[in-house]
Amino acid sequence: MASSLTCTGVIWALLSMLCAAASCVGFFMPYWLLGTQMDKPVSFGTFRRCSYPVRDEERQATVMLEQCGRYASFHGIPSLEWRICTVVTGVGCGLLLLVALTALMGCCISDLISRTIGRVAGGIQFVGGLLIGSGCALYPLGWDSEEVQQTCNNSSDQFQLGSCQIGWAYYCTGAGAAAAMLLCTWLSCFAGKKQKQYPY
Repeated sequence: MASSLTCTGVIWALLSMLCAAASCVGFFMPYWLLGTQMDKPVSFGTFRRCSYPVRDEERQATVMLEQCGRYASFHGIPSLEWRICTVVTGVGCGLLLLVALTALMGCCISDLISRTIGRVAGGIQFVGGLLIGSGCALYPLGWDSEEVQQTCNNSSDQFQLGSCQIGWAYYCTGAGAAAAMLLCTWLSCFAGKKQKQYPY
């Protein structure tokens, strides 16, 4: 099979896939913020949560249901900042995934990625990484919501964790975005082969 990528381009394609996978997995997993409520571990993502209180009518008490799930609706997400973060980060992950899949196809299809297309793809990766980075920067603005405060012993506020801590998924998402912005964007400039000039 003929490739439209240089050796640097193949490294770019593989690194792009790795960055996109890290960002997408981190975005989807509900382990951005970790805390406890009613002596049970609780974790939040941008649009998912693990362990939440429910009313047990038999015992006439509130109990913690230890399972993960999405919020019932987009407006069920605890804060406006987290809703914006969900959209912005989701779009950024989509862009990184689109470029990564295109780059991997360039490993197998000749004349798919020229130098110009590679640079445009790098620009798209930069924008995707910037969007994800913006989402990660917006996330702490939602720490003053009632749900988060209940989990963090009523001591959390914007950019103040209280008794909670940042989880691995937040770092995974941010690291994937940073690598895409810095490494992948730079490597994309050298990814495509020069196109042959045809005499017609």
